[in-house]
Amino acid sequence: MDRVAVFVDAGYLFAQGSKALCGQKLERRHIALEHQVAIDRLTEFAEATSKLPLLRIYWYDGTSTGPTLQHNTLADRPNIKVRLGVVNSMGEQKGVDSLIVTDMITLARNRAMASCVLLSGDEDIRVGVQQAQEYGVRVHLLGIRPARGSQSLFLLREADGSHEWSANDLKPFLKCEPSTSTQYPAFRPDAGTSAAQPTGQGNVDDRLLHVARKVADDMPLAEVPSTVDEILATNQRPRHIDAGLLAMSRNAIGRVLAPDEKRTVRDEFLAALQERLTDSEARHE
Repeated sequence: MDRVAVFVDAGYLFAQGSKALCGQKLERRHIALEHQVAIDRLTEFAEATSKLPLLRIYWYDGTSTGPTLQHNTLADRPNIKVRLGVVNSMGEQKGVDSLIVTDMITLARNRAMASCVLLSGDEDIRVGVQQAQEYGVRVHLLGIRPARGSQSLFLLREADGSHEWSANDLKPFLKCEPSTSTQYPAFRPDAGTSAAQPTGQGNVDDRLLHVARKVADDMPLAEVPSTVDEILATNQRPRHIDAGLLAMSRNAIGRVLAPDEKRTVRDEFLAALQERLTDSEARHE
């Protein structure tokens, strides 16, 4: 089929895009995506580069909490397929590269595309490029300037052609946003109570409070309202969030948490989320 498909590694787009626009890699919650503008720009670029009509855009991302508001918004748009890998407790994205490779090979083998645009920089995707080319597909690699600093040299050499987007190309649909969350001081090793002694009422280890607020502060702002609603409705935290929260708390104090410490961490986490909501609402009034 004479169509062009687009494969977008969202991790690469946001990391390198924020560097191009703001001079540094920003956390996802500080980057705003204009969904339809991004879709239109990718479609225009793919069709102009390949001289073929669009098949669809495949959007790949990692998540530790299930689909985000951004994922759902994109998935609701026509001609978009959202594929999700996972983000582990160390913040590492897993499974995304294999999803891209699998889709590239499947579409090529089934003659569903004659050309494709790949927005990524990871060398692990090179095998997908190679096998797609064996089925006659032309692969156009799209990078963010400077591409040779953000993309694997082997991936660049494997592609049929390479292109770069500058900060000016990104500005219409990608924007850096200042933090809307409350800032908390970094934990000092000499602060709080002894790590070896369980905390009781009125004797809370500051390290646990710091972890709870750090986890809440790191959550994308778009996910905060639904998370707060779920906790208030069920009195339970989403399992994957709660597991990470308790694991980080154990690491912070070097031992298993006592029941009252678990309650403290969970309550502080909810309080910090609610503070972020209040602060965000105040900024938009």
